Amino acid sequence: MNNYLIKAGTIVNEGKKFVGDVLILNGRIEKIGSTIDLPQGVVEVNAEGKYVMPGCIDDQVHFREPGLTHKGTIYSESRAAVAGGITSFMEMPNTVPNALSQELLEDKYQIAAQSSLANYSFFMGASNDNLEEVLKTNPQNVCGLKIFMGSSTGNMLVDKEAVLESLFSRVSMLIATHCEDELTVRRNLDLFQEKYGEDIPIEAHPIIRNEEACYLSSSLAVSLAKKHHSRLHILHISTERETHLFDNTLPLEKKHITAEACIHHLWFSDQDYAEKGNFIKWNPAVKTAADREGIWKALLDNRIDVIATDHAPHTFEEKSNKYLTAPSGGPLVQHALIAMLEKAQEGKISIERVVEKMAHAPAILFRINQRGFIREGYHADLVIVDPNRNTTVTKENCLAKCAWSPFEGHTFQHAIDRTFINGRLAYDQGELIEGKMGDRLTFNLA
Repeated sequence: MNNYLIKAGTIVNEGKKFVGDVLILNGRIEKIGSTIDLPQGVVEVNAEGKYVMPGCIDDQVHFREPGLTHKGTIYSESRAAVAGGITSFMEMPNTVPNALSQELLEDKYQIAAQSSLANYSFFMGASNDNLEEVLKTNPQNVCGLKIFMGSSTGNMLVDKEAVLESLFSRVSMLIATHCEDELTVRRNLDLFQEKYGEDIPIEAHPIIRNEEACYLSSSLAVSLAKKHHSRLHILHISTERETHLFDNTLPLEKKHITAEACIHHLWFSDQDYAEKGNFIKWNPAVKTAADREGIWKALLDNRIDVIATDHAPHTFEEKSNKYLTAPSGGPLVQHALIAMLEKAQEGKISIERVVEKMAHAPAILFRINQRGFIREGYHADLVIVDPNRNTTVTKENCLAKCAWSPFEGHTFQHAIDRTFINGRLAYDQGELIEGKMGDRLTFNLA
């Protein structure tokens, strides 16, 4: 393993920005200082004029392996993540087969150990009938339990009240939820099918998967968590109304109920369906500009705690189908960080808060061991960003296996320069350096 001295970068960490050096030895951050002499045998990396940040931790991705590998694999999507400055990810259980047993969950860890360029963890899945398997999950090396309180792939919709009560009362590890009320969605869909048949316009998506569907489900999850004192993390908040379910009076490390915002809900609104069509079709749906502003407000006042991607690739051909058959989801890991830095440049959020929401907060919320910060002794998961070099998104430079992006044609004002994972240079000015895999994340239960 090479050791590195990152020189004269603008370090963005723990609410501060300062010019300094970072010494990486044996995979760890050895020293942070204003000026560090170059030790013998250490490779110097000039970061003058560039930002040095902790690598992003994405708490919600769908990398599609096993079973859906025509859309993406852990290898292909982790490459895109690393190129985007994401050094660790947590992947969802709605692969094929669904990760509903300890054996199937461990299969995914084995695939990642052999093919993931980034650090990794995988959620255990819940169904209406696998509680005993769920209770076997080790919270020291599994990030959490995922409950789909809305439609999903296979046998993963948890819609029985007694099962939800059991899960929330008996599971001590973090519970992450997808919250959309299934009955409300089905009722709305029936109305649109009666009117349009097979030709429902994409603009109907946020009306079918509306505010009511989201709020009914999210408020139920919050009430269950409060009743049973569970650790609840609600994923991809998409409405302004839902943001009022969350509190900002406690520091994150003391919160038991937390929330996530995704890049697409912070960037797009329903006005973009006319141009982007199914390529911004997600569940929960991208909704109104007022909802987007409400999510931004909650993010900035700490009712919403983290920013993630919900990276969920589908092939271009699949997304080109009519509304009813075009799947929901899209690839975002490669451009998530630079998209948020563009919002920082616009004055919407500070660069320090971007780092907080994409690196520090996920590490605190999930209690990840020694990652998410630039601290001496921590794993050297770092990203260097060049604010003086643009990134124009084209099909040709999309690294996700599906080879498209909702950002196609957009020019971002920043570029990912280098990404270090466990002290190893994994991405260097456009080139992925392969050969060593990321590590399995571990979690502090204290």
